[in-house]
Amino acid sequence: MIAPPDAAPPDLWAHERAWWARGRARVAGVDEAGRGPLAGPVVAAAVILPAGFDPAGVKDSKKLSPEARERAEARILSEAVAVGVGIVDAPEIDRLNILRATHRAMRLAVDALDPPPDAVLVDGLPVSGLHPECEALVQGDGRCLSIAAASIIAKVTRDRLMAAYHDEYPAYDFARHKGYPTPDHLTALDAHGPCPLHRRSYAPVAQRVLRYED
Repeated sequence: MIAPPDAAPPDLWAHERAWWARGRARVAGVDEAGRGPLAGPVVAAAVILPAGFDPAGVKDSKKLSPEARERAEARILSEAVAVGVGIVDAPEIDRLNILRATHRAMRLAVDALDPPPDAVLVDGLPVSGLHPECEALVQGDGRCLSIAAASIIAKVTRDRLMAAYHDEYPAYDFARHKGYPTPDHLTALDAHGPCPLHRRSYAPVAQRVLRYED
């Protein structure tokens, strides 16, 4: 039996080109990192790439090794038309809830772009108030080069923040698990209780807050 040919790779510039054809020269991709962790901020990034940017090595940050992400981040920062980052910390996540906090981080990232974008491509579902000209793409980090670039900037930025927090709170080993609910992280929470970086609205943390307050 003859195996079917591999599917053609997606055209990662297709969505940008569609906006360029409508006269929107600066198209930003937007993505976030850090919705799932129990500790630390949620970080969003917005990236406007030039039309001639080489896509090699730039894809969904989850599909890259830490070393490959670092290399891609350096090239994006060097060659992008503009890069913006938005950060929302744990207390504000608790106050707003993680969805609203993520949307706030995305708006901060877009607002930080200089020059500003003419249109925005955002990963996932629509985000209210992000930009008047906005297109939401489910699984956009695998379909759109600008969103993939934003996913890399957001992930590397957040990982560096968590590595720095490790020096402040070494008992939790944030440099290794980045605040995600790994068994070792939960064990540290049991042993030490939550620190100021923990999201108290998340159930595993909330349970331990009650335990330590009793």
